[in-house]
Amino acid sequence: MTSSPTPPTPPPPTPSTGPPAGHRPLRRLTSRGKHEAHRVASPLELLFDLCFVVAVAQAGAQLVHAVAEGHAGEGILNYAMVFFAIWWAWMNFTWFASAYDNDDVLYRVVTLVQIAGVLVLAAGISRAFEDHDFLAVWLGYAIMRLAMTAQWLRAARSAGPRERGMAVRYAAGVLLCQVGWLGLLFLPEAGRPWLFLGMAVLEMCVPAFAERHHPSSWHPHHIAERYGLFTIIVLGETVAAATVAVKSGVQENEALREVLPIAAGGLLIVFAAWWIYFVVPAHGHLRSSRQAFVWGYGHYLVFASAAAIGAGLEVAVEQAAGAAHVSRLAATAAVTLPTALYLVTVWLLHARHFKAGIAEQLVLPTAALLVICCTFLGDWGVLTAGVVLALAVATGVTLTARHGAPAGGAGGGGARTPAA
Repeated sequence: MTSSPTPPTPPPPTPSTGPPAGHRPLRRLTSRGKHEAHRVASPLELLFDLCFVVAVAQAGAQLVHAVAEGHAGEGILNYAMVFFAIWWAWMNFTWFASAYDNDDVLYRVVTLVQIAGVLVLAAGISRAFEDHDFLAVWLGYAIMRLAMTAQWLRAARSAGPRERGMAVRYAAGVLLCQVGWLGLLFLPEAGRPWLFLGMAVLEMCVPAFAERHHPSSWHPHHIAERYGLFTIIVLGETVAAATVAVKSGVQENEALREVLPIAAGGLLIVFAAWWIYFVVPAHGHLRSSRQAFVWGYGHYLVFASAAAIGAGLEVAVEQAAGAAHVSRLAATAAVTLPTALYLVTVWLLHARHFKAGIAEQLVLPTAALLVICCTFLGDWGVLTAGVVLALAVATGVTLTARHGAPAGGAGGGGARTPAA
């Protein structure tokens, strides 16, 4: 019997002289593939979102205080200005990360600096509302924007000529706008809304100017997921704010009978808002930079109205408990108006592109109109608005099912998704 030959002994592994090339602490910041497979949000991006929601919560709390004290106009204006700074910094990072996130040490550190900036901004929101002092808000925004400029300049170093020109234009535009925002510190109060309007338009022109010859390689699935995650976090903040308000109303004023319908209606509104937003795959609409810019910019109203719903619920609870100096009509409007704005904006941005037939097209606009009418129903206004949204979801499910496909909900149509 012949024995089997002994297999040759493999050579010993060569000792590693450093981390793999893909895991070096510092790497070139190059653009990622626009159609990269399995692209999802990173843990750093999730931390980024959570810290930004701190600023959203502060803005919402100050809006509650302003409306409850009878200064709704001034409060809404300050809220719009502060929320723009939060949203725009978040959006700029999100689109940059979609195109360039290499997750090396320097990228992480600069992103953490941006997070520190939004926390500085959040700390200054109360002074901006109460004393019209925007120094801390401007400083926090400046920290975020300078960090964003550094990211663009770093990307320019590793890019080809056309892409380098895009990155440099982004960096120059960001710096120019930051200088313009200095006017908030020196202009009289009457001139600040006009400065805000002009600077907001200028800020939103920067991406179109920067990408006129070379678009960035943002990832449709990644962008849709990032916006969806932030929507969920903002809606979660709305639930948290309403829960605290209800708890306070019950414990301090024993107003359970007055507060319970508001709490129930608020939950129905939030649940329906989630359903309506996620009923269709948003990435299917993001086929060009033009469509993506309109969709991304429109989310200022989606995020701001979603957060304002939570503020409105707090005002409604405080009014029911006798702690707010506003009428029942004004308190109910603080919930119904942002809810209607949310419905119309989500319909305009992407839901309407996936609907089939006039009946489906009318679901969300009709629901928005009915929600506004609920403002005049007194104590039952918020609860009725919640029921209207629940019926809108049920109607959407039914209409979608009648077209011979599994129903997704109030925004169904086009790309059908199964009902949850």
